[in-house]
Amino acid sequence: ITYILRCQRSFATDVPKITTHYTVYPREQDPRWKGVNMERISDDVDVLIVGAGPAGLSAAIRLKQLANDKGKELRVCVLEKASELGGHTLSGACLEPRALNELFPDWKNMGAPVTQEVTSDQFYFLTKSSALPIPLLPGMPLNNYGNYLIRLGNLVRWLGEQAEALGVELYPGCAASEVLYHEDGSVKGIATNDVGIAKDGSPKDSFQRGMEFNAKVTMFGEGCHGHLSKTLFKKFDLRKNCEHQSYGIGLKELWEVDPALHRPGRVEHTVGWPFNTDGKNLYGGSFLYHIQEDAPLVSVGIVIGLDYKNPYVNPFQELQQLKTHPHHVKLFKSGKRIGYGARALNEGGFQSIPKLTFPGGCLIGCSPGFLNVPKIKGIHNAMKSGMLAAEAVFETLTDDHKVASSKTAGLDPESYEDKIRASWIWKELKSVRNVRPSFNTSLGVYGGLAYTGLVYYLLRGKEPVTLSHGEPDHACLKPAAECKRLEYPKPDGEVTFDLLSSVALTGTNHDHDEPPHLTLKDDSVPVARNLAIFDGPEQRFCPAGVYEYVETEDGRGHRLQINAQNCIHCKTCDIKDPSQNINWVCPQGGEGPAYNGM
Repeated sequence: ITYILRCQRSFATDVPKITTHYTVYPREQDPRWKGVNMERISDDVDVLIVGAGPAGLSAAIRLKQLANDKGKELRVCVLEKASELGGHTLSGACLEPRALNELFPDWKNMGAPVTQEVTSDQFYFLTKSSALPIPLLPGMPLNNYGNYLIRLGNLVRWLGEQAEALGVELYPGCAASEVLYHEDGSVKGIATNDVGIAKDGSPKDSFQRGMEFNAKVTMFGEGCHGHLSKTLFKKFDLRKNCEHQSYGIGLKELWEVDPALHRPGRVEHTVGWPFNTDGKNLYGGSFLYHIQEDAPLVSVGIVIGLDYKNPYVNPFQELQQLKTHPHHVKLFKSGKRIGYGARALNEGGFQSIPKLTFPGGCLIGCSPGFLNVPKIKGIHNAMKSGMLAAEAVFETLTDDHKVASSKTAGLDPESYEDKIRASWIWKELKSVRNVRPSFNTSLGVYGGLAYTGLVYYLLRGKEPVTLSHGEPDHACLKPAAECKRLEYPKPDGEVTFDLLSSVALTGTNHDHDEPPHLTLKDDSVPVARNLAIFDGPEQRFCPAGVYEYVETEDGRGHRLQINAQNCIHCKTCDIKDPSQNINWVCPQGGEGPAYNGM
């Protein structure tokens, strides 16, 4: 009855138009675009890399190292949608330096911003009032001695400097918006975003067509749930022989703390409270890293699996609540928050590794997903995947027989698959493949901890079974009527904060007069289904306040309001929307968050 009444109330007024983006409303059918010049300028390169993250830059560096060593001319271009390198980069981050050692054996003398070695490593199970230590035995995934605490955005900028010094062309502020194809169906390259489009979808006087970048091989390193990679998965059926991807959301704050409470190099991870209270039974944990730079800094954050069931879960509020625990609160009461951000991350691991290559290109880094979930680390695997892909691409481009015998115009660096399978990435992910799904049993966190502490420690992945991830994350939500409404503490402005003041710290910015890049396949679905059945979960799982249900002007119902300017490009909405009606597409280049060493 409640559902019927809600639907009647929702449809009491006409559904307002929300989406105006050309990917939903083609410009060919819009008379306002008649006569507009749609020709693009094009540029031809040898290798095009989409995304200047750890994987993309490592790939570019390795390509130029190989080319320079062999005396080969190779034009390598990297496109990055952020206005500057590192601007969209966010991670904890505790770096395992294995891949960096291979890429630059002398990185310590080259000025890499990797200086804070781990000095103390602690793991706790939190109750509401206590922190119970859990021993970290040698060989366990969370053993961090030998690793470094870093600000990943700073490392990305440094990698960019090394890439440029080797001759790589870097183009920040260039958002790849469309995959281009040859007539034979192989990838030709990408097109960057058009600019000068009004919010209603019409061309402005300042309209300019995007640019085409054509390449022999295009490498996609967009990060987790990249909007172009999504289309490649579908076109080339790259998930045919693997499970669907499973995701989490990570939220992080950067604090300057009292020097007397600062412990440079200290690492703390926790499970338990608040993630297992109120029947939430979340797959979640926290991290807290003490980093010594010019000021005593602490990175604090949480990761929550997006397979949660209660639509009232609010990841942002879970982070705020965590900081109030007696084990943490003193550190923050005397400190100052200077940064905030969030992003989705891959949790599928070994079971979800897709086919990595296709005619004209390949996937690297978090686009396919190489995160080691129990380690809570993926930077080393992302970098290594980029390096291995670079070696495969270089072999393909410099093998005259492969080029001449290619059945498609776009070249397929197919040896990349074999290189991954022969690498330590494959061995590492296979050994921990059952840890994440072991938390999905009725025993929840206790079953997962028991599995990790016993089965993984004894067998190291040699068990004869491989567990499944179950349903996709978007299918896990229960109707709101079947769930407990969760109450979170109000912000105190000292330790806990409201969402909008947090988003302000991200520096995010989008042109207010452009079509919202959070597109809806059907504008009626949010109210008719998401609000009616799940009580509008997008207004809680979004960590930036993008989605808001407001009363209609006539007071007879509600409508969804999309505050696209707030978006911090985390992709959670595209993943967790229970109706799979939201499609995140790239806004204009240079827009989005402006993280400073997050």
